[in-house]
Amino acid sequence: MNPTEKALWFVESHLPDAVSLDDVAASSGVSRFHVTRAFAAATGRSVMGYMRARRLSEAARKLAGGAPDILSVALDAGYGSHEAFTRAFRDAFGTTPELVRAQGSTRNLDLVEPILMDSSLLTTLEPPRFETSRPFLVAGLGERYSCETSAGIPRQWQRFAPYIGSIPGEVPGVFYGVCLNGDDAGNFDYVVGVEVKDFSDLPKDFYRVRVPAQKYAVFSHREHISTIRRTVNTIWNKWLPASGHEIADAPEFERYGPEFDAHTGNGGLEIWLPVKG
Repeated sequence: MNPTEKALWFVESHLPDAVSLDDVAASSGVSRFHVTRAFAAATGRSVMGYMRARRLSEAARKLAGGAPDILSVALDAGYGSHEAFTRAFRDAFGTTPELVRAQGSTRNLDLVEPILMDSSLLTTLEPPRFETSRPFLVAGLGERYSCETSAGIPRQWQRFAPYIGSIPGEVPGVFYGVCLNGDDAGNFDYVVGVEVKDFSDLPKDFYRVRVPAQKYAVFSHREHISTIRRTVNTIWNKWLPASGHEIADAPEFERYGPEFDAHTGNGGLEIWLPVKG
């Protein structure tokens, strides 16, 4: 498995946390030296430099959105003081946090977007099993993505984590990443959530998804979560054209069972693709 892919996943999944290079190296299963060289060769950036740039970019977005407290934004970005944050912000963007907040725009800032993980095709893909799902309900946090912004999905999972265990009607032990409402431009809604018994008493900002009874091709992804794009790309560009199956108009989803470790990204998951007939 690629240590850079694991490092990218770990950084994006732990962006607000106090993460060291040792943490990133441990998550990648290699030494500090190895992950530093591998990451630089693949991305042209240092690991920690990328993390700092991503934190500052997300901070700039919060400021442009009217964040009322610059110190809180600074602390969330990993800086211990307003002064340290302002120095780093000015070094990165050539302007101050106060000015970005006053202008309400990041238009002239050189923001660093999430680097997309590897999307190359797998050489082999386990044959899927076919199941007809029962109808069920999923509730959680939703975001609209394009192909270019989908690398931000790990951060969405992180934002959802504090809700786990306190959602009304929650069915414990299994989590879902549901893709729906895709358009011809490649935009789609992605909902991170859990199965619930009904939609009553949910937080107001929660998305609500009804998954109908539907035939699915179910693929096992057994590698680290960072390589999921390779599996998805192989399904759509290799397996599906050769299978004779057609996609049904229903949500597709990832199913994360108790074996999946959200901290390390290991344990595997299932990809459920709706098919006709």
